[in-house]
Amino acid sequence: MALPDGGTDREPPSGIRSPRDADALERLIERNPSRLGVGRAGPRPTTETLLRFRQDHGLARDAVLTMVDPALIDDLDLVTVRTLVTEKDEYLARPDLGREISEETATSLREQCRVGPQIQVIASDGLSSTAIETNLPDLLPALMDGLAAHDLDVGTPIFVEFGRVDVMDAIGEELEADCCVILIGERPGLGSADSLSAYMVYGPERGAPTAKKSVISNIHAGGLPPVEAGATIADRIAEMCEHQASGLELTEDDREFQK
Repeated sequence: MALPDGGTDREPPSGIRSPRDADALERLIERNPSRLGVGRAGPRPTTETLLRFRQDHGLARDAVLTMVDPALIDDLDLVTVRTLVTEKDEYLARPDLGREISEETATSLREQCRVGPQIQVIASDGLSSTAIETNLPDLLPALMDGLAAHDLDVGTPIFVEFGRVDVMDAIGEELEADCCVILIGERPGLGSADSLSAYMVYGPERGAPTAKKSVISNIHAGGLPPVEAGATIADRIAEMCEHQASGLELTEDDREFQK
C-alpha cells in the first residue's frame, strides 16, 4: 500500500521503515554484504544493528589475535616454521619481521623439505587465523590435485607462523623453487573475517617487487569458494610456469583467457 510520502508500508529485511522502493532496497541488500538499509532509532543505530556490528567486530579481532589450531596443521601434514616474529604484538607492530626467516629456520627447511621443486606451496596465518582454519582444509587438497593434473612437481607443503606475503620470497629462494604460492589470511573486515588470498611469484627471490606477484583474493564461502579457488590457483600457476613470468610480467597476451 502506498503512503502519502510515496513510500510503502511493506518493510524489507532492513531497518528502514516505509522505503520508497522496497523491492529495489531488498535487491540491493541481497547482493551487497555492506551494511545497507539498517535504519536508525532516533540519532542512533537500532539495537539489532549495533549488536551485529559488535559481533562482527569481535569476530574480526579474534581472527587477528588468535593462533591457528596446531591440530589442523598436523592433520594437513604441513612442515611448520616461524618468521623472525616472536609473538603477536610484535607481528602487528613489525611487518618487516614477518617477511624474513632466520638462518636456523632456513637450515631446518632445507633439512625437512625437498629442495628444487617446481612449485613450493606455503600457508600462513597472516592477519586472519580464521581464514586458514575455515578455508585451508578444502582449498589445499583441491590445489594439490590441480597441480598434479597439470603434471607440476610440488615440494613439501609448509605452514609459516606470523607470516607476511613476502616471506614466500625468502622460503622460495632458500628451497630453490621455480614458483611459490602462499595461501594467507587477509586483514578481516566487518563483513568477512575469514577471507583468504593466494599470492604467487615465478622465480622467488628476496626483495622481489609486488608488481612481480600475481594474486587471487576474496577466497571464502561468500566470495570465491575454496574448492573452486584451488583449481583456479593451479591453472594460474600452470600459466606462470609455461611463460616463466608472474604479476605484471605475465602480460594479457600470455593469459589463457585471452586466447
